[in-house]
Amino acid sequence: MSRQNKFIDRRQFLKIAGVGFSVAASSLLGYARSAQAAVIEDIEPDSPNTALQRLLAGNQRFVQQKLRHPHQSQTRLHEVATAQHPFATLLSCADSRVPAEILFDLGIGDLFDVRIAGNIVTTEALGSLEYAAAMLGTPLIMVLGHERCGAVTAAVQGKPLPGQISSFAKAIEPAITTLSSANAQLNHKSNNKSESDLIENAVVANVQYQVKKLERSDLLMQLVGEGKLKIVGGRYDLDTGEVAIVT
Repeated sequence: MSRQNKFIDRRQFLKIAGVGFSVAASSLLGYARSAQAAVIEDIEPDSPNTALQRLLAGNQRFVQQKLRHPHQSQTRLHEVATAQHPFATLLSCADSRVPAEILFDLGIGDLFDVRIAGNIVTTEALGSLEYAAAMLGTPLIMVLGHERCGAVTAAVQGKPLPGQISSFAKAIEPAITTLSSANAQLNHKSNNKSESDLIENAVVANVQYQVKKLERSDLLMQLVGEGKLKIVGGRYDLDTGEVAIVT
């Protein structure tokens, strides 16, 4: 091989190596910034508003498929093994299509989850939410309903149900009566579309009704009054994966 060829080969090698180094350095810098942001999120306590922003930002990552999968490592597992400091509490439906940590792109120790069919406020659910807010200092509670909810559908249709399944429907029925002309629609269903519309309206009405029930808690309202807690309602779209605030 001539000296000229050696020189060209060496120059090409250095050029390729330089590009590779730049890409690696850029990736490392990006990782470092993400890690720094994650550390800041963990260290700085969330206010009610920043907690909501953080929750919705995670949902947007999920919708856009720009997932970070934070707090899902073995290290995180050990970090929260003896104490928990969730930044948000969710009262959501037990539906298998509504897994909170996934749709909000979060991980271990981030959310205090209370899941029950129809996202209804029972005595036990309320106690769990009060525990999260008062004992763990969680600054945000979201009541999260979802599109085509089976429990809401059962309440709208009013059909007999076996066992204790009817208890969920009964807990949702008061929300349906708050809808304008709900009774007329229930008694005079003209087609499947009208019933489908009523169900979707009832999903939102149920979220709003359950939020109102939380406002009867003196403990939660005291924290709200002190600016330490925010209570919101949300609706999850099964088709798009997006969460919209409804209260």
